[in-house]
Amino acid sequence: MSTVTVDRAVPGKNERMPSAPVTVAITRHLEPGHEPEMMSWLNAGIALAERFPGFLGAGWVRTEADSSEWHMLYRFADAASLQAWEQSTQRAWWRAAAQGLGVVEARVEKRSGIEGWFDVPASTVLESGEPLPTPPPRWKQAVTIFMVFAPLSILANLVAVQLLAGIWLPLRVLLMTTVLTPIMVYAGLPWITRVMQWWLQGKPAPWRRTSA
Repeated sequence: MSTVTVDRAVPGKNERMPSAPVTVAITRHLEPGHEPEMMSWLNAGIALAERFPGFLGAGWVRTEADSSEWHMLYRFADAASLQAWEQSTQRAWWRAAAQGLGVVEARVEKRSGIEGWFDVPASTVLESGEPLPTPPPRWKQAVTIFMVFAPLSILANLVAVQLLAGIWLPLRVLLMTTVLTPIMVYAGLPWITRVMQWWLQGKPAPWRRTSA
């Protein structure tokens, strides 16, 4: 995972654009007593962002009902989509509207890379009062990856023994890696993280939940 923490987002820099989804977490401060205005402003920003290509979801949380901290999360399909939103006139207008409220932007954190697979699903809508979601422990991430990588690797080796036995070993490994990597990235990891989301987030197993 790559984590970048800055005080202010600086648009216009020439950066290498990763193709992995990017999750942005922003902490803002506002004195208590302006909750309706803040909620309206945050929801207006989400409504604007969801019109942009690559937008995957957004939400906001407060750790306590009377807290001055507001945490906003939003996610885009890749860095290019995120940059289009961050450099848009719509976002500039939306941020300018917060100056009259006295909103102070304290922290911006961007996450991308392998840990992005273990973020809270983009369809999750966060509500006030819920704890801020965090990535699962690294040992859970490792176990989840192993659960899909191990059987896939065994299957690939069984096939390779039958079809690629006469090929030079380094070339055989290169061919297998070339085939397995996109399968893991585009099929294996999305599937296993979706299936094991309850365990990654420390929730009861689906078959043990009882409906009210």
